[in-house]
Amino acid sequence: MLKDKTAIITGAGSGIGEAIALLFARNGARVVLADLHERDAERVAARIITEGGHALPLGVDVSRPDDCEGLVRRTLRDFGRLDVAVNNAGIGGAAAPVGEYPVEEWDKVMGVNLRGVFLCMRHQLPAMHAHGGSIINMASILGKVGFPLSAAYVAAKHGVVGLTENAALEYATSGIRVNAVGPGFIRTPLLDKNLSPAQLEGIAAMHPMKRLGTAEEVAELVLWLASDKASFVTGAYFPVDGGYLAQ
Repeated sequence: MLKDKTAIITGAGSGIGEAIALLFARNGARVVLADLHERDAERVAARIITEGGHALPLGVDVSRPDDCEGLVRRTLRDFGRLDVAVNNAGIGGAAAPVGEYPVEEWDKVMGVNLRGVFLCMRHQLPAMHAHGGSIINMASILGKVGFPLSAAYVAAKHGVVGLTENAALEYATSGIRVNAVGPGFIRTPLLDKNLSPAQLEGIAAMHPMKRLGTAEEVAELVLWLASDKASFVTGAYFPVDGGYLAQ
C-alpha cells in the first residue's frame, strides 16, 4: 500500500508509533523513526531492517523547532522526498484539577502534544507541496470529550483536532490530505507505566467492547489514511475507541 513512499513517524520508539512504523515498513514504505529516546528508535529500526525494510532512526524532541526542521531536512536528504507523516509523539502530563494544575506541566504537555504537531507540520507541509502527501495527526478520544484531572492533555488533543481541520482546508487543493485519529485507551507502555492492573481493568470497562485497544488496531487505520485508498478523505477525525464516544 505504501510501496516506494517515504514516511516520518514521531514517537516511533514504542507503543502506537512502533506499531505504525512496523506496519508501514511491511507495506513497502521507507520509514524515518523519530523519538526523543533515540535508542528506542534504533531498536525498532533494527527490527525493520532485519525484516528487509528501510529505516532511519533519529533522536528528535518535537517541542524544539530546530529538531522538527532537521527531521524533515534529513528525510529529504536521505530519501529524496516526503510522502507521509504521522505526528504521533505525545505525553500524558500531571493529574490535577484545572485550579491546581501545575503551570510547568501544562507548558510541557502543550509543548509536545500540540506545539510539537504544529512544528512538525510547519516543515512537513512545504516538503509535500510539490507532489502531495498524507499527514495523520494522533489526537485521542480526549480530543472530543473531557476527562477529569487531565486538563492539559484534553486541551492539547482538542487543539490537534482543530489544527488538523484547518490544515486540511488550507492544503486541499495542493494534494495534501490531513486527518486525525482518536484512539481510546490503548494498551501501551505509557498506560502500563502509569496505571495499576486494577485501574486498567476499570478503564477497559468504560469501553462498550469491555477491553483496551491494541497499538496494532490503531496502526491499521493509520495505514489506510496514509495510502491512496483514502484519496478523498481529508479534514476528518477517526475514533478507534471500542465504542467509547458512542455512549
